[in-house]
Amino acid sequence: MSGYETGGEERTFTALPPAPGGGAFARTWWGRAWLKALEDTALDNEQLKRGRRHARQGAVGAVSVRPGRITAVVKDRDGTSYRSDVLLQELSEDEWDQLLDLAVDSAGHIAALLDREMPPHLVEDAAAAGLELLPGIGDLDPECSCEAWDHCPHTAALCYQVARLLDEDPFVLLLMRGRGERAVLGELQERSASRAAPPDSAPREAAVEGVPAREAFAARDILPPLPAPPALPTAPGEPPSLDTETAPEPGLDPAALEFLAADTADRAHRMLAEALAHGPGSGTERAAREHDLTESQDAVRLAAGSPAARIVERLASGSGRRRAELDLATRAWRFGGAAALSVLEEESTPRPELLARATARLAEAWEDGERPVLRAAGAGRWTVVGAEAQLRLGEDGRWWPYRKERGQWAPAGPADQDPAAALAALSAGED
Repeated sequence: MSGYETGGEERTFTALPPAPGGGAFARTWWGRAWLKALEDTALDNEQLKRGRRHARQGAVGAVSVRPGRITAVVKDRDGTSYRSDVLLQELSEDEWDQLLDLAVDSAGHIAALLDREMPPHLVEDAAAAGLELLPGIGDLDPECSCEAWDHCPHTAALCYQVARLLDEDPFVLLLMRGRGERAVLGELQERSASRAAPPDSAPREAAVEGVPAREAFAARDILPPLPAPPALPTAPGEPPSLDTETAPEPGLDPAALEFLAADTADRAHRMLAEALAHGPGSGTERAAREHDLTESQDAVRLAAGSPAARIVERLASGSGRRRAELDLATRAWRFGGAAALSVLEEESTPRPELLARATARLAEAWEDGERPVLRAAGAGRWTVVGAEAQLRLGEDGRWWPYRKERGQWAPAGPADQDPAAALAALSAGED
């Protein structure tokens, strides 16, 4: 189940897939109570059966939930769409005050809500105080564009689908009763902190965040265990398609936005894979490295993802490169990321100690008689005399092989700590 806020006290849940045949729509006691209110209210059982079939076959679209109302578009078997609403009375401000006071009376109530469960004792205590949290007979009031005066197959299908949402998240019911999850948890935290404060303490300007240690320790046997780490998806999620009948705003390129969304999903997938493989925090290392890239470097990283030619042209223009220059930069990136790109585009003088070690390494890398003739060709660069080959020294002391192509030097392979090995790999590539 996936839901997202659409502004204010409203949540929209994407359409659920068809439900398995033969199984019950609700598996939790509060989900079953919701359906009992529907089934006890409806006057025509045949309409309920048709609605149950609609919901089971996936005919209910995205469900919008807001205080006092749920809404969805439901399709008939012939493809006709109907807007269906079901209304539920909101709790008053005084009733919410009573309910929240009852909830903070027990740490178990809060723990259950955080674990996405509806605490039965909270519902019972509320009923004893005259507050009906779950709907009863006649509480689910239908409205449908098919103009039926009672529950029709469309509003019934919507109710059956909402039972599946309630199974996963009882805050859906609380939102229908008038308060969203953030508001409920925020008020519970404030009331818990207020009760934990000494009676003679002076009022503070702002509420203290967190939970007193005594209270947290007392709840150790109530709180549920931490969930198991999520399984790694086999592939990054697909970005939404922006190819619609509506023309984009001036200056917006839907194809470029889709490419950026796909790149973001790919990076998130790699970060999650690193975190699951090496423990919490490890996935942030790559993110930190990519966050430090300049706009020019990031344009090369994006171009290395092989986007459409039109997007590559935009990346070249935006990074101040000609297309041929971006192609070379992309090749360097594929060999070694930002370090390889720096060796291609920046000619900086190596530190004296690094240059001294490099010179000694060049002298020791080959046996006598096998050493190629090298000529200095700038800061940290040596060209092989009589060959279209060059070695470049990176800031980390590694050697990068280069080959002359169409009159310019181009990266020809990954770096190596040994200059002889780097040059041998370049020769092997020529063979």
